Amino acid sequence: MDSLEKQLVCPICLEMFTKPVVILPCQHNLCRKCANDVFQASNPYLSTRSGSTVTSGGRFRCPSCRHEVVLDRHGVYGLQRNLLVENIIDMYKQGNSSRQVPEVKQEQPMCDDHKEERINIYCVTCSVPTCSLCKVFGAHKDCEVAPLDNIFQTQKAELSDCISMLVGNNERIQAIISQLEETCRAVDENGRRQKSKVCESFDHLFALLEERKGELTLRISCEQEEKLDYIRGLRRKHSGHLENAAKLLETAIQTLDESEMAVFLQATKPLLQKIVESADTSHLDKIQHGYEKMEHFRTNCERQRRALMNVDFIKREQHGKSSPDRPITDETPQPSNHIQELIG
Repeated sequence: MDSLEKQLVCPICLEMFTKPVVILPCQHNLCRKCANDVFQASNPYLSTRSGSTVTSGGRFRCPSCRHEVVLDRHGVYGLQRNLLVENIIDMYKQGNSSRQVPEVKQEQPMCDDHKEERINIYCVTCSVPTCSLCKVFGAHKDCEVAPLDNIFQTQKAELSDCISMLVGNNERIQAIISQLEETCRAVDENGRRQKSKVCESFDHLFALLEERKGELTLRISCEQEEKLDYIRGLRRKHSGHLENAAKLLETAIQTLDESEMAVFLQATKPLLQKIVESADTSHLDKIQHGYEKMEHFRTNCERQRRALMNVDFIKREQHGKSSPDRPITDETPQPSNHIQELIG
């Protein structure tokens, strides 16, 4: 049926013949209207009235074989109608109508160059739809053309494939977007987790420093109290000796006022002995020079300061090479050597 339909298509309008006429002597068929359009385009200076030619004749070339056709005084209307082709077309249409539901044809756009011609063919060379006259006499006469329906079906199938491809690409992009959003959430969560771990590590370090500070200050306090207790003991001893010496001094002054010689002499000897004993302070301890200094508790934290300045993230190694760009994992990092030194 497809080969039969091709035989029933006009080479001008590329549709089934309408009132087909035979062009003698080449025996090719054209629609009467298409033949009249070709004739008028070939003879633009011949006058016409009501669509019929009133001149004594004319000539034009067959669009199929380029054979020159000479018309008599009746013009195109003098060409013989091909009744056999008309009957075949009627039977073909009746057969199609019994098999297919008739489709409502939409109004086709008209050609810009030929206002009364519908756009019914496709110029393959220029990739634009056009009309039959444009192919015969117009801008597309040297171009390759094809039926509009064939190109329509081809490009419709191509557009459907492109739509399917676009839908697939959109689905893949949406999947990537979902994955990126999930990665963003994971990065945010991992970042908060790692910051919490870093803060926990530093809090632990602060606790160790506070503990060490307490130990060192306690050692200073112990020696400080020991020295103070010793000094206070010496002070009490010296204060007692001074108090006894003051009492002895008062007694000696009273003895000097004694006028009775015998009484004076009786009291003088033991008093002198006591004064000599009181003058002897060798039994009283004395603190050494610099006993009050505490500089031996001075600390040097330069090494620890450098260790703190060098506290950093652990650089992971893979296949013998460092990989600083690898993402942070949930693994708990071990203390670095600098922290170990600081704690030790």
